[in-house]
Amino acid sequence: MAVTLPALPYAKNALAPHISEETLDFHHGKHHNAYVTNLNNLIKDSDLDSADLETIIKSVAGDPSKAGHFNNAAQVWNHTFYWNSMKPNGGGKPAGDLLKKIEADFGSYEEFAAQFKTAATTQFGSGWAWLVLEGGKLKVTKTGNADLPMVHGQKAILTIDVWEHAYYVDFRNRRPDYIATFLDHLVNWDFAAANLG
Repeated sequence: MAVTLPALPYAKNALAPHISEETLDFHHGKHHNAYVTNLNNLIKDSDLDSADLETIIKSVAGDPSKAGHFNNAAQVWNHTFYWNSMKPNGGGKPAGDLLKKIEADFGSYEEFAAQFKTAATTQFGSGWAWLVLEGGKLKVTKTGNADLPMVHGQKAILTIDVWEHAYYVDFRNRRPDYIATFLDHLVNWDFAAANLG
């Protein structure tokens, strides 16, 4: 069972003017697709060729001889999660139980947003900032390159991709502007609330 490239959960122009169709053409159609292709080539005719993505990630995590497997599998997972972390006309404050949980664990939505912006801005080089659930509490964390919460005992609730290809076409080198736009206009809080359960 080959790993497949999931379709975007919205049209390629649906996030404009914040994230352009050109960015999604390259980011989803080229970058994400390349991770899928690379992973399928790596697992072909192996004991992982019929495994699901999470099984592959967990079975190769921490094995230096399988670094290529981990990086490509994790990036397929991370990108799929990222696409779903956004929606047209998203952003702003969440509502309901998720807002209550954020306020309980961070003190306020504004404190969460400040921590999330800091994590995403200070992730050196390529990587991700995450809202995760760990030990029953929400926290903000960041990971480099392909690393992801599931291998650290955390449940991912929301993510932003801070690899340059995620924002360079639309924001050039203005990563903080991209992060602010993500929170103000793109976050899919319904997806985050569903992950919180």
